[in-house]
Amino acid sequence: MQTRAVHILNEPMPGGSQPLSVPIVQSSAFAFDSADALADAMAGPDGPYVYSRRGNPTVRALERTLAALEGGAAAIAFASGMGAISGVLLSLLRPGDHVVAQRCLYGGTYAVLSDLAARYGVEVEYVRGDDPAGFERLVRPTTRVLHIETIANPTGQVPDLPGLLSAARRHGVVSVVDNSLASPVLCRPVEHGADVVVHSTTKYLAGHSDVLGGVAVFADVELRDRVWPRTVELGACADPFAAWLTLRGLPSLPLRMRQHCAGAQLLAGRLAEHEQVTAVHWPWLPGHPSYDLARKVLSGGGGMVSFELAGGRAAGRAFIERVRLARLALSLGGVETLVAHPASTSHRELDEEALAAAGIGAGTVRMSVGIEHPDDLWRDIEQALAGLFGPVVEGGEGLESGKPGAQGGGGGGDPGRRDRAERGRQRCAGLCVHRSSRWLDRSCRPGGPRAAGTAPRHHRVGRPLCRASLHGCAFTPIRVYAKDVGRVSDACAESATLTWPGSIAVPHR
Repeated sequence: MQTRAVHILNEPMPGGSQPLSVPIVQSSAFAFDSADALADAMAGPDGPYVYSRRGNPTVRALERTLAALEGGAAAIAFASGMGAISGVLLSLLRPGDHVVAQRCLYGGTYAVLSDLAARYGVEVEYVRGDDPAGFERLVRPTTRVLHIETIANPTGQVPDLPGLLSAARRHGVVSVVDNSLASPVLCRPVEHGADVVVHSTTKYLAGHSDVLGGVAVFADVELRDRVWPRTVELGACADPFAAWLTLRGLPSLPLRMRQHCAGAQLLAGRLAEHEQVTAVHWPWLPGHPSYDLARKVLSGGGGMVSFELAGGRAAGRAFIERVRLARLALSLGGVETLVAHPASTSHRELDEEALAAAGIGAGTVRMSVGIEHPDDLWRDIEQALAGLFGPVVEGGEGLESGKPGAQGGGGGGDPGRRDRAERGRQRCAGLCVHRSSRWLDRSCRPGGPRAAGTAPRHHRVGRPLCRASLHGCAFTPIRVYAKDVGRVSDACAESATLTWPGSIAVPHR
């Protein structure tokens, strides 16, 4: 795989030489000398290029390469992963047809199936991914498609690919497998009997958060030829530059996946031991419901780790705003670590019942682990969790009160000081950066704060702030402006020393 990913299947060029990088053929149409030749070229997907919606040299290089990596016979590239899923389903289904899908599905796929049911009369039923017998009980004469995912987003559940795909083939049902979260490095569903493998190439295949794309890989050319005319009509085709960006990312795919998996393994193990984490979803983690299946069908646990926080929805949403190194963004599979709250973003299409059925809790956090050093990522997670579930100080209350981050106000028996601390906490809400984009850190001399050793916080300049509620200090609010970096106006109520290091080279969202 590592070697195949490097050697892109580009078309040969005349003259005896070949470019090392696939050329970007940024042309919408192609000219012919013969009217008959142009007419003949319209016949199918593998002939001469006519119009880039029907085929393009750069796009075809991507299709051929991805088909080879997945072990398929042919492929169709799309403008996005949802374009690939929608294009395949709309090509294979008619009103009155029946679909069986894995219960744990990406929210966008769930929305497409729900729309097909509501608008076109396609019947959709859901089954557990580890229950081939349950699938066979649902099969009827009108069953046309089985849709599953190699690694479910975000629960990490892995289906019984050999069992389900074998059952689908016995009943003449076309199997569609979304392999976006595993990539062909960890799993090649065609080898287990899949008819169609779809990807959001935006994710691990391209891997750099700079392109939208999708692909459908087919186990046989005949099925590709059946789907291709419908996809041309839909117009959800890949553009040459997006295809080139994806091709550029492919050679490093095996190396990136190795680092994604290694980082996810370390973080999953440490999260599982954290007292404020109630569940961790990573398929290669012992104790995960899919652990045995995942060890059979995957060559690695993948780069996505999801976990449940004590404190529910409020804790989940607060955590993703407190991380510093990880970025709050709605995607996955890139070189940088991203966090999201599935219940309010990627799976917002699901109601509470559907969320529960899919195993997604209100406090679930999804983390797409990048290729940063995992120890740096763990320190980021630790500081974010400490901000939510830090030690309870005298005069305060912790998470047991149901208020993530509501730690003590400090100040002993001074109600006014506790009130100021609480107002400071509400204004500050944790991590900020001021308008000059330089970070400021306030550290306290031992003996100043009441809770020594707490990790420092970073706040926005130009607003009165107080750390009392964050670590138990008895500070009154201070005010610092960008022009006053290195100087503090308003004296601290205690004798603690305030220091201002130059900057911290960690970007803040």
